[in-house]
This record gives sequence, C-alpha cells and structure tokens, in this order.
Amino acid sequence: MAAPSVATKTIVIADDTAFVRDRFRAACEGAGHKAITVKSAAELLARVHADLARIDLIVLDLRLPHAPGVDLVRSIRKLDEGRLPILVFSGTIATADEVKELAALGVAGYVNEYSAVQHILPSLAPHLFPDNFNRRSSPRVVLGIPIQYRFGNTIAAALTLNLSHGGIAIRTTSPLDNGAKIRVRFRMPGSKKDIDAEGRVAWADRRVGMGVQFETVEPANQAVIDTFVDAHFFSNRKA
Repeated sequence: MAAPSVATKTIVIADDTAFVRDRFRAACEGAGHKAITVKSAAELLARVHADLARIDLIVLDLRLPHAPGVDLVRSIRKLDEGRLPILVFSGTIATADEVKELAALGVAGYVNEYSAVQHILPSLAPHLFPDNFNRRSSPRVVLGIPIQYRFGNTIAAALTLNLSHGGIAIRTTSPLDNGAKIRVRFRMPGSKKDIDAEGRVAWADRRVGMGVQFETVEPANQAVIDTFVDAHFFSNRKA
C-alpha cells in the first residue's frame, strides 16, 4: 500500500516560554512543516494580520504577557472570522468555564505543552489535516499503551499516541487509508479489562501514524474512556 501523501503546513506557535516554543518548532520542522514562533500577544496578532492566508494552525498559550485570556482568542477571531484552527496549551487554561468559552469561539482542541517531542506532531496532525478528520473540541490526552487493531483478516500490534472521548491515535509507519474500517482492542492503565471498539481511520500521516474515530463503543467502555480523559486533561499545568 502506498504511503499517504503529506502536504507542508505552516504552524504558528505562541508561547512566552522558550523551552516550549523550541520543542514544538523542532517537532514541526523535523516533520517537514514550517514553524513560526512568537512570544507575545502583539506579535501573534500582527502575524495573523500579515499572514492570515498562509497560516494553517495556531498553537496558543492562553496566558501570554499582557493578554487577557480568552479575549486573545476573540481578537484572533476578529481578524480571521473563524477561519483558522486554534489549539490551546491545556496547562494555560484556568477553569472549566474557559473551556466552554473557547468551544463557543470554535477552538479546535487542546494540547499538553509538556508533551514529549515524539508525541507533539501526532497531537497536531488531526488539526493540520482537517479535511480528513472530524475535528472535536474534546481534549486529547497523550497515552502510550499497547493496542491491537484489525482490518480485514490482518491483525497488527502497535502503541497508542493519544486518546480522546471520540477516538484514539496509533503510532505506525504503515497507516491505513482514510476511511478504512478498523477494530481496536486496548486496556486502560490500571484496568484488567480490554476495551473493544469499532471505528474508521480519520487521518493518516506516514511520519507519525493514524487516528481512529470511534463509531461503536459499549457504554461502559465509553464511560471508562471519558473518565480517564477528563481526569488527565488538567493534570499538567503551567505554574
């Protein structure tokens, strides 16, 4: 099977911490994408104003200096009229009310700014290729656990990359085609019971793996997934 083609994307990384900016830039550029880093709200808004047509994704620290939290996203929306996908660093969110406000502003999702470098691109990939992925506002939690997946008569084993309420990302250098039907089996940390789910491949990137959007999950298993994601979403915060 031929590997899926991958387009080069432009990502703006807005954070006042050099450590975060440099790690995300290295991960994006290492995968062949263009990364633009900014460290203030003024720089970010100027970049959006000047390069709106060339930007594919914004990854945003909600607590940039001199920026009033959610209002910074509102300022972006005045410039882009809702066009740009925006990811917010989860550790910069203070309350559940902010999550609701961000969802109303069309924020695409959340990413842990302290993720290991190898996990960064898989977290961004669903938002870099929105035409092949049903974007959700639910958070994704980095999670590396064994997973088995079956397509047709073939069974493969791999490790997961991240988990959300509605899907799971799998690390593989041989991703399936978008839309492929797939069955997955995995066990949550600390559990003694396997979770079985059916879904379809929603995005594929030969450099990181593929994302599976759940279509059939037993209610009890969905509850286990939801509880885990909700419990771990706010586990890492910027001081």
